[in-house]
Amino acid sequence: MTFYVASLALELIWMLSSPTGPSSYKVGTMTEKFDCHYCRDNLQGKKYVQKDGHHCCLKCFDKFCANTCAECRKPIGADSKEVHYKNRYWHDTCFRCAKCLHPLANETFVAKDNKIFCNKCTTREDAPKCKGCFKPIVAGDQNVEYKKTVWHKDCFTCSNCKQVIGTGSFFPKGEDFYCVTCHETKFAKHCVKCNKAITSGGITYQDQPWHAECFVCVTCSKKLAGQRFTAVEDQYYCVDCYKNFVAKKCAGCKNPITGFGKGSSVVAYEGQSWHDYCFHCKKCSVNLANKRFVFHEEQVYCPDCAKKL
Repeated sequence: MTFYVASLALELIWMLSSPTGPSSYKVGTMTEKFDCHYCRDNLQGKKYVQKDGHHCCLKCFDKFCANTCAECRKPIGADSKEVHYKNRYWHDTCFRCAKCLHPLANETFVAKDNKIFCNKCTTREDAPKCKGCFKPIVAGDQNVEYKKTVWHKDCFTCSNCKQVIGTGSFFPKGEDFYCVTCHETKFAKHCVKCNKAITSGGITYQDQPWHAECFVCVTCSKKLAGQRFTAVEDQYYCVDCYKNFVAKKCAGCKNPITGFGKGSSVVAYEGQSWHDYCFHCKKCSVNLANKRFVFHEEQVYCPDCAKKL
């Protein structure tokens, strides 16, 4: 069972150019005696760039450090205004609408097919169609996308109660979508103990569903999910409680017969029970599990020893 959170289908971003350039480097005039990290020219009295702890001249910055403009393919110099979007960089004057070339460095824009468009050039014909109302989803519309299909936010509704899901959690079921409440009512299994819907973390025992917190030892209330337990007359016991309160005691060693681990096989006779490894001749101690024996005065004997009684 999975919760989904819907995401925005169109990318509507407000971008601002920075007059001082990206904060990853610093531009200034050198007053101290430093050489360019790359060409070793003296920088004193000259403009320089400090990036990643190194000082370099403007020429070397353009050659070795500057980002490349995605439009003109030229370096974005330290004195240039730079626009950054999704790991791509532009001169502020190069960040323009792909259709009308209108500058967009200080305006909203729409990113589509790796291109940038102004709102006017993002025509209704270009816009994706809402799966709910079949009308275009244009820049500025709040919308929801799921598996390459898009809806207006208010059109993405529960198939059962018709309430708007928007960007909330939902459950897909074929071509339909259900809010959490309707999915619980319509499809979720209900716990055998509390009769409430199981939305996550449920367990199944003998084809019956339980909340993990409801499937507990009847004596100590210890959670039994993922643990060994024993069922007795529709009651469930952890190993310790079964040993202490329910299990029969071995007539030989007097310890509980749990059916776990060593001695999981049990010998029963005349209302008494033994671990298979405890069922041995009282006189010669030979193990008599799956063998002939003689029961005399509440004791077990092999046939040979019984003859000597």
